[in-house]
Amino acid sequence: MQVKDVAKSFFENGKEFKVLDLVRFDLSERDFVCVVGPSGSGKSTLLRIIVGLEKPTAGEVLFEGEPIRADNPQVAMVFQSFALFPWLSVEQNVELGLEAKGTPLEERRKIARKFIDAVGLTGFEDAFPRELSGGMKQRVGIARALAIEPLLLCMDEPFSSLDPLTAQNLRDEILQLWTNPDLPPKAVLMVTHAIEEAVYMADRVIVLSSRPGRMIAELEIDLPRPRNRKEPEFYGWVDEIYSLIV
Repeated sequence: MQVKDVAKSFFENGKEFKVLDLVRFDLSERDFVCVVGPSGSGKSTLLRIIVGLEKPTAGEVLFEGEPIRADNPQVAMVFQSFALFPWLSVEQNVELGLEAKGTPLEERRKIARKFIDAVGLTGFEDAFPRELSGGMKQRVGIARALAIEPLLLCMDEPFSSLDPLTAQNLRDEILQLWTNPDLPPKAVLMVTHAIEEAVYMADRVIVLSSRPGRMIAELEIDLPRPRNRKEPEFYGWVDEIYSLIV
């Protein structure tokens, strides 16, 4: 994927409110990239543009050389708010993208159960969202995104509404899924406001300025995996990113 000089403005009563300005970076296979920045820097807006849910005011996003489309099945999104349909079971929620693609019933059930198992929800196929904890709901959202077997998985602050222990467990599970060559995705792009989370998970961290969001740094986190939060090198990266944002 290529993000080429993307800018975004909103207009109200003849006034322009610029949210993003000249954001550019590339995303390749096996990349795990996090975008960080202060509140209001346009991180979530950038992600929505990248997955095709919003149009940029200027610039463009190319996926495999073609302009990004919202109906591109090779790009999937995990939302902060879980975004599950409460009247559907876990399995039915996971099947949604496959149903939209026209996958036959028996095949989509098989695929859905594969990814329900991959996120640790075997036995909860027939449960409804109201019967699940926050962490389990987010696992359903992740399984639904992975079920269409995307090349690129985009996540918008997926752990921010979870308790610390559940969030850490899910971070580790996402990393395990990403490193498994038999499972999608090939690359991950995640927006987060938590700098420690970005250093823990990402190979590269893109730092945005305050509004309008401009790229002020693109850092390669060269720490070996699994990463130890207690090591001085880890907090060296955290401090460097904090110094760029503050």
